[in-house]
Amino acid sequence: MTIDEEMMAHAAAVGREARHTARPNPWVGAVVADERGTVLASAATEPPGERHAEVVALDAAGPAARGATLYVTLEPCAHTGRTPPCTTRVLASGVARVVVGVLDPDHRVSGRGVRDLRAAGMQVDVGTGASEVRDDLAPYLHHRTTGRPLVVLKWAATLDGRTAAADGSSKWVTSEAARLDAHQLRADSDAVLVGAGTVRRDDPSLTVRLDGFDRQPLRVVLGHAAATAKVQPCLEFQGDLVSMLEDLGERGVLQLLVEGGARVAHDFVAARLVDRYVAYVAPALLGGDDGSPVLAGVGAPSIAEALRGRFVSVTRVGEDLRVEVAP
Repeated sequence: MTIDEEMMAHAAAVGREARHTARPNPWVGAVVADERGTVLASAATEPPGERHAEVVALDAAGPAARGATLYVTLEPCAHTGRTPPCTTRVLASGVARVVVGVLDPDHRVSGRGVRDLRAAGMQVDVGTGASEVRDDLAPYLHHRTTGRPLVVLKWAATLDGRTAAADGSSKWVTSEAARLDAHQLRADSDAVLVGAGTVRRDDPSLTVRLDGFDRQPLRVVLGHAAATAKVQPCLEFQGDLVSMLEDLGERGVLQLLVEGGARVAHDFVAARLVDRYVAYVAPALLGGDDGSPVLAGVGAPSIAEALRGRFVSVTRVGEDLRVEVAP
């Protein structure tokens, strides 16, 4: 691993620490290092309205930044929003070089930050650690590219693909460790969605129940939720899923977690609106066809028309497996 790759990996790790505090801004990480790879300062983007990662890092490095290299996971902004342009602070710092993970697809930036730095005579290299950075910032990059949130479809099922037994019982299909991991997935999302049938049947609260976590995702119901439902207050939507996603995108939702039920999950899959699948698989069998399936609706008419994807990861979580798939 080169010094540039090592420093960008460090910047990405620092950025991930701000995932829950920086949103709806991207959780960017920055490192200031000398030519030997000695870290002079590192930082992540602060909460909305406060400093971006590169500014925090440069402020921390102070005069030592002169002649050093700035590593930043996302292209520095070149416009005035809630904060001044980061490019202005970068140029004033005296750093000799800037290494950028990925360009920012936001229409207000979109290469302008890099162009402004280069026009001022600064050496700027783009693409170091890009794959890791794209994975880290996938919800933000997707939102800025499409105007919609990244859609994650999650379910918990037995080994033979059932989410509940014939009598409707489903507590608990998976282990406590898997359920805790699913709460982390909620915490990483800006909104959680279920259908009205799930609300009537299970009356879920859709909240994040993690120690020390007090930021709750927006709760969304397809259909109507009773005023006394635990999911209240929530947003209620009827009709076209694409229009709903565009509405959520306008509200600043970067990642939407779809939790069911089976008909809602099927509709998102059939409309090709799922960007990532997360399945918790328990080493349990219900052993028949009378349990509840993961997806309820008309499927592919032949194996040739099956939806294909790639395994992103397969991880053991307690007694269960967490399988992540990209379509």
